[in-house]
Amino acid sequence: MNLAELIACLREIFADDKVDCDEVRKVMAAYKSNVADWHRFAKFDPNKYTRNLVDVGNGKYNLMILCWPEGVGSSIHDHTDAHCFVKVLAGRLLETKFEWPTIEGARLKVKERTHYNVDGVSYMSDKIGLHRMENDSHSEAAVSLHLYIPPYTTCNAFDERTGHKTQCTVTFYSKYGQKVDYRGSAEGRLIETAAIEVPTPRCSNAVA
Repeated sequence: MNLAELIACLREIFADDKVDCDEVRKVMAAYKSNVADWHRFAKFDPNKYTRNLVDVGNGKYNLMILCWPEGVGSSIHDHTDAHCFVKVLAGRLLETKFEWPTIEGARLKVKERTHYNVDGVSYMSDKIGLHRMENDSHSEAAVSLHLYIPPYTTCNAFDERTGHKTQCTVTFYSKYGQKVDYRGSAEGRLIETAAIEVPTPRCSNAVA
């Protein structure tokens, strides 16, 4: 299964009104990372991790590639009721899961920490709690494939020491392999270059 076939399988799954998370995880696991598939979507910024949109399918999900320079991580965050699948494509990521804050001003409680190597798949939702993803290597960058169901435009970031939350806007560093230019106009209009369409062959039987 290549990346285009993975996308085809996801589009077939999400053609239905009800989606089985176990089936989605199985499909994500069936794809084996191949840099030739995803390198054109992997856009790095040396100072932060980047979100690079790959596919929106039928509007029921966002599939994106995140690029993690050495020593860079996300904030602790929720997913505003979305399901989150993460597959490591290169390097290694550390996921730390936290309990939801219950006492105002108290430090967030860690539930578990897990390292994911290449082709490892993680699942997260607000029912499980909060999490942070980070590349804790100081010598190797990391790349990961993320599937969010449904797409979301805002989430909440949490201070680990106090549990205080701040709403954040989810933006893309690139779309379909092309850099997005957020040049501020009076309306905050998004200016972007022409998108490259992802091919959509029929889903193979690789995950049967």
